[in-house]
Amino acid sequence: MDKLEHYRQIIQTILSEYAKTPVANGEIESQLVFDTERDHYQVMDVGWDGYRRVHGCVLHLDIKEDKIWVQHNATEMRIAHELVAMGIPKEDIVLGFQAPYAREYTGFGVA
Repeated sequence: MDKLEHYRQIIQTILSEYAKTPVANGEIESQLVFDTERDHYQVMDVGWDGYRRVHGCVLHLDIKEDKIWVQHNATEMRIAHELVAMGIPKEDIVLGFQAPYAREYTGFGVA
């Protein structure tokens, strides 16, 4: 299996496992959004918490130039560490939510 396909499978596995966990309050569904052609992967929360509408991205990962970019993480999961535990080298993980000048201090990859 080539590197890109391996990364796709790992991302889909981690996000799928995360989406199985029910949201604690309200009638909220976690939806998986996988664009495997353009390598965009998200978990969306959609539903209602009482009278409050819930609709938003809680996890967003991309694959760009053979690196996994963590674009957004609104969960308590340490997604970058989960990726490392699944065998992804730290230098192939970019914390895209960090400012470019700060990425070199994260211990993960830089773009």
